[in-house]
Amino acid sequence: MKYINRLIVIIAAGSVFITACNKKSFQDINIDPQSQNTIDLNFMFTSAQLGAASAGSSGDNRYIDWRTNIGIASTAIQQMAAIGGIPNTGDKYQDNSEATSAPFDMIYSDQLKNIAAILKETGTGGFAEGKNANMKQATRILRAFLFHRLTDYYGSIPYTDALQASGKVFFPHYDKQKTVYLDLLKELDEASAALGASDPVDGFAAADLYYKGDISKWKRWGYSLMLRLAMRLSNVDAATANTYVQKAVAGGVFTSNDDNVIVPMATAPNMWVNQNGISRAYMPGDGGEGSTLSKTLIDMLKGPNTGSVADDDPRLMIISGGIGTWVKEGRFDVYKGNPLDQKGMPNGKDINMLKVIEGNPNLNIDQTYSKLNTLMLDRDDPYMLMNYGEVELMLAEAAQRGIGGLTAAQAKAHYDAGVKASMQMYTIYDASLTVSDGAVNTYLTTFPYTPANGLEMIGNQYWINHCLNWWEAWSNWRRTGYPVLTPTNYPGNVTNGTIPQKLKYPNTEVAANPNFANGASAQDYTTKVWWAGGPE
Repeated sequence: MKYINRLIVIIAAGSVFITACNKKSFQDINIDPQSQNTIDLNFMFTSAQLGAASAGSSGDNRYIDWRTNIGIASTAIQQMAAIGGIPNTGDKYQDNSEATSAPFDMIYSDQLKNIAAILKETGTGGFAEGKNANMKQATRILRAFLFHRLTDYYGSIPYTDALQASGKVFFPHYDKQKTVYLDLLKELDEASAALGASDPVDGFAAADLYYKGDISKWKRWGYSLMLRLAMRLSNVDAATANTYVQKAVAGGVFTSNDDNVIVPMATAPNMWVNQNGISRAYMPGDGGEGSTLSKTLIDMLKGPNTGSVADDDPRLMIISGGIGTWVKEGRFDVYKGNPLDQKGMPNGKDINMLKVIEGNPNLNIDQTYSKLNTLMLDRDDPYMLMNYGEVELMLAEAAQRGIGGLTAAQAKAHYDAGVKASMQMYTIYDASLTVSDGAVNTYLTTFPYTPANGLEMIGNQYWINHCLNWWEAWSNWRRTGYPVLTPTNYPGNVTNGTIPQKLKYPNTEVAANPNFANGASAQDYTTKVWWAGGPE
């Protein structure tokens, strides 16, 4: 069943280790990478790739996933629900400095630090100048992905000055999100075009966890990421969106699930490095967070007729493992496994509220609500960063809106392809998680694409597609408003009963960087980022 077929990088003992209690200012993490005489570019490239899945040289591979992807995004976007623990942050719109600081602290200090070193040493005056050509361009694509993720979380971020300590920049200024996005699109355009047919001397294939040096796949990821960024700003900068959607389509985006960006994971060499961070955060006896699915998600997957399976989404019993208790890895005791019995927990409720809702003073959560399928949560299950289904759904939206030379007549074909790919991408976790072509066709016949409701249908499917990748579901919802979610209003929440729109910066960054006050976005959860209609 497992995806990995080679050794994942073993992180050196001298690498930076960040624990759950560690807090860093940007002054601390904006440091010069290792000296050129000790840099192994292949090692650093692999580390950066692994870090994009919340692992890497930082040590604890649960850190960002547990705090931000699960703790905020999964419940705020109403795919998971919680009655305690870190996921309460997003479920009940509470303030949690660790959850909101994690991406800023970790992405700069780990993945982007490695990336800065690679680009420095493959650039002018570096010891690998003129070498490692494909690794350099692939690194630029990965860099764009990580900065894209950061600015989507926070809005304005250190970008131009980031990781420039060798140039004596210890307090980087903040770039507005619009500036960051325009430069990231330029970077993706240049890097994707510059990737060559082969680069036999740099060891790139051996270092590349994602595509094993397959340049055609790297190009398709570069252009697919370009498509995502272009659509992300399409509501606020139509001209740029039009230009870069055209470039992405012309360059060549993903064509099948074989192009999906998959990070392989492993149980070795130890529990802190190469294991799937989502799995470990939910694992009984490890992270142990509750893996209860939300009412919003289960209701959408069950369809309008809750008394029949005929209109169920085929992913219902892929995403849900049933109602039961996860005892330990490899053992989930099912209480109710029938699709008709699946039930999601309402968001924004505590145990006493749920007892009233269910009319049961002795409510047992494990015997009442559906759980995330443990077949997708083994420690060495792969981690998906981006997939073909979302690309087709973005093309469907672009077509429906007439962006990038696409026309409304093309929307249905892209929508159908996106739904099919989204339903058939789960076999990387377990061979049993299959959806047949017939089941896909039945679903698309039952719920055919209709232009009048097209954008909502596309947005709903994009949301389901990003189960596990909740931060992307959250970002796309903030842009499109789909699916239509009803906010919760738990007593004492910090957003006045509105779904969070961004993360707060680390308190240490606010205090330590004198440029923060002059360039950062608002230090709150409710101000919209630029592409969602907020300030640049």
